[in-house]
Amino acid sequence: MDRTAITDANVIGPYSPAQKVGNFVFVSGQIALNQETGLLDNQDIETETKRVLENLMFILRKTGCDSSDVISTNVYLTDINDYAKMNNIYGGYFQEGNYPARVTVQVAALPKNARVEISAIAYKSK
Repeated sequence: MDRTAITDANVIGPYSPAQKVGNFVFVSGQIALNQETGLLDNQDIETETKRVLENLMFILRKTGCDSSDVISTNVYLTDINDYAKMNNIYGGYFQEGNYPARVTVQVAALPKNARVEISAIAYKSK
């Protein structure tokens, strides 16, 4: 099975933003890094969530996928009380009735003091 690293996005460590393996795309956890400045967009949880999802969609587009191809996500929050605000933004990026499976957990900390990180798995049928 062919495997291709997707490397067209800012990262903060030795990892690929995504790996395409056959028809699957595995997107690494995204935080709210502004792709132009490399700085964290961290005004509030809504701003961070939007930037995280925009970063995720940017990477998906690089692989020929879009939000309708996402089959699973993992959401990491440093404060579970941000769940409702994050959820309101998150829902706008996926088609109602075709939401990906999801895990959401609270964690002690995230890189660069981010509030939210989201990873994803997508499947693009040929």
